Amino acid sequence: MTHEQAEAAVDGMLQTALREGSSGNEVRADFWLAQRPDAWFSGPAVTVYYDRAIGLAGIAVNALRGPQVTLDGIGLVGQVPSRLEDQFTVYLETHNKDLQYSQCADPCSAQLGLVLRAQRAGDLVLSRPVMVAEAWADRCWDTTEGCIPQQEWKTFEW
Repeated sequence: MTHEQAEAAVDGMLQTALREGSSGNEVRADFWLAQRPDAWFSGPAVTVYYDRAIGLAGIAVNALRGPQVTLDGIGLVGQVPSRLEDQFTVYLETHNKDLQYSQCADPCSAQLGLVLRAQRAGDLVLSRPVMVAEAWADRCWDTTEGCIPQQEWKTFEW
């Protein structure tokens, strides 16, 4: 998916607020909630990462402002990380998938291309899922040699 296709997919719900890279050669983009007069918060709801060879390669959903994403009925966004880890572990065991951990202790599944990161929310820490394309799934848990950009691994507070 190109950046233009991603924009079209979220049209009316999210709008591009930051775009890094040249047209057709994006590296990263932040999508914000469409501005509303009654909104008391602002900031990115979704951050997307592009790979020049495949297009859209990763999506990180902000714990505070992002849309809810589910995995077989399990809410992945804005959850208490320890509770979500327990549910995720049961899900992976039930579906015969491997559980791995990043060097930051984030639970991951390379088979699903899913990393359950943590994001600071004031005095709380909530879940920030990162979903990656198959091309990035191998070693998605690896903060040093995987394809997920270093900027994402350093994102802890918004």
